[in-house]
Amino acid sequence: MSTVPEMMTAVEIAHPGGPEVLRPVSRPTPAPAPREVLIAVAAAGVNRPDILQRQGQYPPPPGASDIPGLEVAGRVVGRGKDVGEWHDGDAVCALVAGGGYAEYCAAPAVQCLPLPSGIDLVQAAALPEAVFTVWTNVFERGRLSAGETLLVHGGASGIGTTAIQMAQARGVRVFATAGTPDKCAACERLGAERAIDYRREDFAAVVREMTAGRGVDVILDMVGGDYLPRNVASLAADGRLVQIAFLRGSRAEIDLVPILHRRLTLTGSTLRARSIEEKGRLARAVHANVWPLIEKGQVRPVIQAAFALDAAAEAHRALEAGAHVGKIVLTVTPSPPAPPRRPARRAPPS
Repeated sequence: MSTVPEMMTAVEIAHPGGPEVLRPVSRPTPAPAPREVLIAVAAAGVNRPDILQRQGQYPPPPGASDIPGLEVAGRVVGRGKDVGEWHDGDAVCALVAGGGYAEYCAAPAVQCLPLPSGIDLVQAAALPEAVFTVWTNVFERGRLSAGETLLVHGGASGIGTTAIQMAQARGVRVFATAGTPDKCAACERLGAERAIDYRREDFAAVVREMTAGRGVDVILDMVGGDYLPRNVASLAADGRLVQIAFLRGSRAEIDLVPILHRRLTLTGSTLRARSIEEKGRLARAVHANVWPLIEKGQVRPVIQAAFALDAAAEAHRALEAGAHVGKIVLTVTPSPPAPPRRPARRAPPS
């Protein structure tokens, strides 16, 4: 492993609570385990699961770092045993199960992706969580294909802005919901044919009007709660509802008759708890199917604001305020390496 500081700055959750419980601390720099790389973090994405973890509602999976942060971008500065695909100095972005809010982050090598051409490290930090989530849910579980129609709830979110662009680039007719006229306009600039202001309009009625009563083929929903019956009403025959979160609650009551009559599919998934092998498979699929769209300029990360690592609390406040379009990221400047008094730690020998 390249010489790196033995200690690093990271942001930890002092105890469950509001943004103020996020505090910069000094932590030992992680050493990459076998089949992991160590990344000098340039930027890290801020996501709603980080807020849930901070509140004590979403603990990290067993073995994952307690430091929040599910996506990073930076340069490889160390490799564990059995890593052959990455080398020191490589610029990468990575999906991780935790540890992103830090100067250095260990990541499974198979969950790393090279920077797409035309994207810098800060922009790349906004990619992994959104593109992995959209690809696996919309295009794998939802089986969305060219010529079909998609409704994206939360169209101005990081996942929403990514889903709109990916679907539009793949020949899909896209509708979206958002909470203000400005957010609706942003969704339409990104490729949504019609953005629906859910505070003033009934999205189910608008979908029926825009599709001449047919409905949409796929719905990506992160709202849940009382959206479920209207989602069912908005689906075309053989339509698919993909649930990835439930900001308005995890319980709802629906009539099962339309599901039977129109052969509907209700599904959903989470990403963080999946195995490294499964995330590696998704990384390969994203590289093959999404990276070309990014390099052609058809899909771009949308970043509302960037905060310094020690301002993570302010970044959480901004995300919770809900006024953003796209992603919020933390920018990181790793501490310079100091002359080591002992050899840098290495992965255990075989």
